[in-house]
Amino acid sequence: MRVGFLFNHDQIHQVAHSLPIALALARGGFDGEILVATTNERIRREVLRLGGDEIGRRITHVDLGLRTHSQILSGVLESLVPSRKLLVYGDNLDFFRSLDVLVVAEKTSLVLKSLYGLKNLKIIHTRHGAGDRAIGFDKASAGFDHVFCSGPKIKKRLIAEAGVPAEKISMVGYPKFDTVDPSVTIFPVRSRAPVVLYNPHCSTHLSSWFKHGRQVLDFFLDNPDYQLIFAPHVMLFERKFALTIDKLRIDRPGHIEERYLRAPNIHIDLGSRASTDMSYTLMADLYLGDVSSQIYEFLWRPRPCLFLNSHGVDWRSDANYAHWQAGPVIGSPAELAQGLRHAMDSHEGQYRATQSAMFARSFDLTDRPSSERAAEILASLAGGTLHTPQSWFSLWA
Repeated sequence: MRVGFLFNHDQIHQVAHSLPIALALARGGFDGEILVATTNERIRREVLRLGGDEIGRRITHVDLGLRTHSQILSGVLESLVPSRKLLVYGDNLDFFRSLDVLVVAEKTSLVLKSLYGLKNLKIIHTRHGAGDRAIGFDKASAGFDHVFCSGPKIKKRLIAEAGVPAEKISMVGYPKFDTVDPSVTIFPVRSRAPVVLYNPHCSTHLSSWFKHGRQVLDFFLDNPDYQLIFAPHVMLFERKFALTIDKLRIDRPGHIEERYLRAPNIHIDLGSRASTDMSYTLMADLYLGDVSSQIYEFLWRPRPCLFLNSHGVDWRSDANYAHWQAGPVIGSPAELAQGLRHAMDSHEGQYRATQSAMFARSFDLTDRPSSERAAEILASLAGGTLHTPQSWFSLWA
């Protein structure tokens, strides 16, 4: 019995959504073979860092590469499209055929069934994030043999919108939370000024960056009574062109001008580990963003939020923008000064209770670590067993 965990992306932001399950499976005494497969050096380093001593002891690590002709093709296309991660599947079919179960945090791996005919391979989707965007609930989700989700909001929409049968969904909480130490912060706080996290998404038709991003940075450049962490979605600046496929559109994220880089009250992070491990969402005083699912990680501790509606969306009855109920919504950077004050002044009386309810709908958390809950279900789906007693030790002790 072989269970594989695939990490096939340009950036590391998906690793913490499924690797903790592999670790819990190993520490729970799973009676099958556990493999983690990586497809580039960046992902490999993060998996080995988070996996620690378990990798190489109870978990086997596998590097999946490309054949020569695929490397050449990827070299031509990679600056525009994620060709490497698409070519990996066809070049490593022997590995995928050797598995009984494959666990993934993304949907691209469904090509193993639809294109390459691996109908007997059971593919489990852990998802990544607890956000509201429509793409998270498209019909592709119904192609998985089982889906792990973080809470009742996600389960309800998977059933209603993606057509996933209820019996193929398990609420397991949020394994990423098992990796987080809330006491660790790395932002270089230079004053007592409020710390604002600006976290625009990478999707060209949804993000505030392409229309308003530099105006946002200009505001904070001119207002040193705020400290700004500019930590966009890690894929926003990954390529020269940003391409979205759910609504086909291409745009250029551009570059960050020197005046922003030198500003003493602005900290810019375009894709380090701190952009994905909740360092910034845990320590910021206020969240400023658009559609990123990181808003729900920020709400682990309710605090003021402000949202930038750069596309003039009629959002109030739209489930894809449910997170905008967590704070005021403004239409342009010209409203930032008033919006920030309103977000902070109105938070306690108007938004805190709403945020707590939103968090509860998004995350079904219990005293037991989410990764352990997922591992137990995964072992059953794989036809194996775990041998550790129910009162498991903490995964990250």
